[in-house]
Amino acid sequence: MAVPSASPPLLIDPPDLPADLRDGHVVVGNFDGVHRGHASVLREAAAPAHAAGRPVVALTFEPHPRTFFRPDIPLFRLTERDEKARMLARAGADATVVLTFDETLAAIDAEAFVADVLANRLAAHTAVVGWDFHFGRGREGSPSFLAEAGPRHGMFVEVVPPYGGATPVSSSAIRDKLASGDVVGANRLLGRRWIVEGEVVHGDKRGRELGFPTANVRLAPETRLAHGIYAVKALVDDRVVEGVANFGRRPQFMENGAPLFEPYLLDFSGDLYGKRLRFELVAHLRPEAKFDSVEALIAQMARDVEAARMALAAPEDPLAPSALT
Repeated sequence: MAVPSASPPLLIDPPDLPADLRDGHVVVGNFDGVHRGHASVLREAAAPAHAAGRPVVALTFEPHPRTFFRPDIPLFRLTERDEKARMLARAGADATVVLTFDETLAAIDAEAFVADVLANRLAAHTAVVGWDFHFGRGREGSPSFLAEAGPRHGMFVEVVPPYGGATPVSSSAIRDKLASGDVVGANRLLGRRWIVEGEVVHGDKRGRELGFPTANVRLAPETRLAHGIYAVKALVDDRVVEGVANFGRRPQFMENGAPLFEPYLLDFSGDLYGKRLRFELVAHLRPEAKFDSVEALIAQMARDVEAARMALAAPEDPLAPSALT
């Protein structure tokens, strides 16, 4: 099944590939975050593939295999499916194929994965994996196994070495930085600003009462972003709008429910309800806090707006450019 809104194509559980995507370089991975290490694997595939007139297809899995095997342990996802496909396209993929990770896929042994999925279903000319990628039942398939098995099934194989030297870039390290509020560090490991996405829903209008009307966006419950105030940018109807956002439980009002992402868009007016927006985090300004009075909170919110304007006016970090558009 192809998802028409994705460009380049996003194909879900295709029985095979369209002719223009066959005989290409198939890059395999979970790609959560599509960070610098993932991008290096895509670049290694894209340069020779495109030089030879071959397509680059990113193969990934939903849900994340860790979620399938350990549903009791929530996984803080850095990128949901559609955002992942957008970032894979930016890194050089001509299409993204998503296979549903279920009991059937989990039971396929490594040899069958190479033969049935890569060679037959996806008609790969070359299979490309990172140095630490494992696949097949019980993770029995390693990069070295793929390098040996691929030629037996008519495929070339390329294994990409770790990116980042002695300390390879990892999704886990990025999650940890976001959980500690180190947005700049997380963005540099990503190689772009981290993006969250969600639908604007009706709230209690408390921000409007305080003089700072906010949108209300519920992020995935497993999101481990540090609670606090952030300078952000939003994509609204193909226009980039600057803002300041609170993520947390609003301790000023003794709220104890699910954390809420509440962006206040600067110099903007318009109806956002029902829109699905993308936000990129530029800087962490301060932790969430409770103040002595509502008046003190309002004064701090005004200071937060000025701090956000300063952070957003700073030169773009060349190690973590915007990826919003």
